[in-house]
Parts: sequence; C-alpha cells; structure tokens
Amino acid sequence: MAKKVWGGTFDEATDRRVEEFTESVSFDRRLYAHDVAGSIAHAQMLAKVGLITPDECRQIEKTLGEICQEIEDGRFAFSIELEDIHMHIERALIERIGDVGRKLHTGRSRNDQVSTDLRLWVREAIDLIDARLVELQRSFVGRCEADADCILPGYTHLQRAQPVLAAHYWLAYCEKYERDRGRLADARRRANVLSLGTAALAGTSLPIDREDVAQRLGFDAVTDNSLDTSSDRDFVVEFVFVLTLIAEHLSTWAEEWILWSTAEFGFLKLPQAFCTGSSIMPQKINPDVLELIRGKTARVVGSLQTLLVLIKGLPLAYNRDLQEDKPPLFDAFDTVKACLELAAPLAAGAQINRQVVAERLDRGFLDATTLMEHLIGRGIPQRTAHELIGQLVARARKQDVSLAQLPLDEFQAVCPELEESVFDVLGVAKAVEAMTSHGSTGPEQVHRQIARWKQHLARNE
Repeated sequence: MAKKVWGGTFDEATDRRVEEFTESVSFDRRLYAHDVAGSIAHAQMLAKVGLITPDECRQIEKTLGEICQEIEDGRFAFSIELEDIHMHIERALIERIGDVGRKLHTGRSRNDQVSTDLRLWVREAIDLIDARLVELQRSFVGRCEADADCILPGYTHLQRAQPVLAAHYWLAYCEKYERDRGRLADARRRANVLSLGTAALAGTSLPIDREDVAQRLGFDAVTDNSLDTSSDRDFVVEFVFVLTLIAEHLSTWAEEWILWSTAEFGFLKLPQAFCTGSSIMPQKINPDVLELIRGKTARVVGSLQTLLVLIKGLPLAYNRDLQEDKPPLFDAFDTVKACLELAAPLAAGAQINRQVVAERLDRGFLDATTLMEHLIGRGIPQRTAHELIGQLVARARKQDVSLAQLPLDEFQAVCPELEESVFDVLGVAKAVEAMTSHGSTGPEQVHRQIARWKQHLARNE
C-alpha cells in the first residue's frame, strides 16, 4: 500500500494502482513556472492583507524561486505519489521551510490554482502562436514583390477559372492567418481573467484581495462567479478551436502546394531541405513536410473533439475529469507550433516554375469571364453575355485554339456588335489588368494590398 499524501479523514493509504491511474505530473509538470508565479503573487497578496508576515512572504518567494530553478535545471525529483505539479511544489516548499510553507495555500484551493496556472500557460501559448503566424505572413508578403509580375491560374472545383497574380495568391493566405490572429486575440482576452481566490467553488471567508493578485499577474480582471470559475474550461476549448482552424488553414495550403509540386502541375519547386527521398525510387523528391502538416491537422482536430466530449456532461464546480484537459491542449499546441516553425521557411524558399506556368496559361479559357464583362459593358445583359461567351468557348474548343486566337468573324458570328476592340481584353495578362474592384487581383489593387500588409507587419515588429 502506498503512503497517504495529505491527511484528513482517510484511514487507509492510497492504493498504488490508484496513484498510477490518477497522477498527472507526467504531463502537467510543464506548468511549473506558471504555478510558481501564481503562488508568489498569492503569497505577496497574503502578506499585503496580513494573513502572513512580510518575512514569511520573503521565505516563500525565495524558496519557490529555488524550487523553480531546480525544476528548470532538471535537478528536481518527481514522484507519482505527489500526483501533480502543484502538490510537488507545495510539498517541497513545506519540507524546506515547514509551517511557513503550509500557510501558502491559505485562501485558495487546487481547483482555482490549477485554473490560474492553466490561464497563465494559455496566455503565453497564445502569444507564441501569434508570433509564429506573423513570421509565416512575413514569408508570404516577402515573396510578393519578386513574384509581382507572375500570373497563375486560379481554380474553382479544381478546374481552371480565372487568372490571378501570384502575389494575390500569397496574400490570400495572409488573410486567413490574420483572421486566426484575431481569434487568438479574442481567446486571449477571455482567458486573461484571474481564477485564483475563488477557492474550491464557493469563495473564501478570509480577507483576500483578488484584484491585487490579478494586477501582479497581468490579468485584465477577476472572475465574477466562483461556482462557474471552478468548472470553466471554455478558455481551453476556445484556444484549441483556434489552433484547429490554424491547422486547417495550414492543411489547405499544404494540399495546394503538394498538388502544385507534382509533375502534373509543375508550378512549384519546393526547397529540398524540406523534402525527403524514397527508400527504393532514387528519383523521388517527396513533399513530406507538407504532407505531415496536412496529416498532423487530424491530431489537432482530435484534440478539439476530445475536449468537447470531455466537458459535455459535467455538472457545475470542479470534477476530476478536468484533469484530462491538459494532454489534448498541450498536444494541439505543440503540433501547431511545430507546423508553423516549418511553414515559414518552406513558404519563403519555394520557387515558381515560371516557364511551366507560362506555357500553360492559355489553357482553360481563363479570360472568358473578362470577355463576358466586356459585353456587359456594351449593354448586353449578364445572362445573355454569359450564353454568348459560352458559345464562343465552344467554337474555340472545336478548333483547339484560345479565345484570343479566334478570328474576328467567329466573334461576330455569335455577337455581331463585337469589333476589333474585343482583342483588347483577351489573354491572361489583359484579363488580370482589367480587374479594378477592391480586393481583386488587378495589379493596382494587389500593389495596394502589398503596401498595406508591409505596413501592418511593420507594426508587429
């Protein structure tokens, strides 16, 4: 039989199998610095309100700092008998300074302590992911000027649709990651509320000052309902939801570039430092990093699902089920962080196969929509213009030529009003230049967006 960790009403020691089943220090030890920070702020508040003396506070601060450094250096001994990181740190404190250490838990419970540590960790993790997203945005914006004159086929349904500037493609990814950054900021705001001082579920009768602790730890506010606080893991679920969307956006980018790097597309040459070979086929250069980014997204989605199922049936206040919130949280964070660290240099290092792209740009009638809008500009109703251009495309297909290669009489056979000016809007370059609406792929619009993104990222330095 194992030794009892804490005293109280128990007459029997904890079964060793229970200790192994219930321990969490194997994964929550990564909260050690946040636990120490929260405990020091709590001790300083206890001294301020007179629940411990200034000297006792100094002893607690000094000893907690020493314990934190030992964990940082790998010199601290962990044991499943002490269950979690919080009990490890408090037991070490008590062993070193005795009853002074026993006073630290005054006015708090492990319930609000764990929640506070987790909020501190999530806040820090959000800031790190946000910084990685900015790095990825810089990689895409950094490509824009070099690729400014490059035209790529845009797709819908994986069928060629309209021509777009390569820079327009790169900035499209930036927009997705900017929305992710906005969601991170929202999630941070809701996470940045202090739990400490709500105790187990009902608060405390002791004269604590929660606002003082919030200020010391950089929280924007304190929670308003102790019962809700004890059970709340919304901030964990929300952060992992945002991580899931980031992973999904990375996955769609990876999928597109995997396709573009195939011999069938041939649009991109990926940096070989981010590819691997085959064990049997010596010619292969496989986009394994992109494939793993796409594959690891499944893990992040799984983490979100785990958390949603975890909280779906829990009654108010703390339940031990919530111990299981940390493995999916940590795994989702670690996975997305690793993907982002590779995504930025990969995005910066890929090269467009301009010759291959240029040779195929006249395929797919990418200028058909622009020609339709040319007819609309001459007073032809949109639906009528759509039908007429469809007929012209059919004629071009039969002759195996592009729209620009059709003779004028073919155009006039379908639409007698057309004149030589029709050729002013044909061809992918002219089709791109014709775009003028805000947010479009027209050169003027794209150059404005590049400038806007440069200014925006400069503000994030």
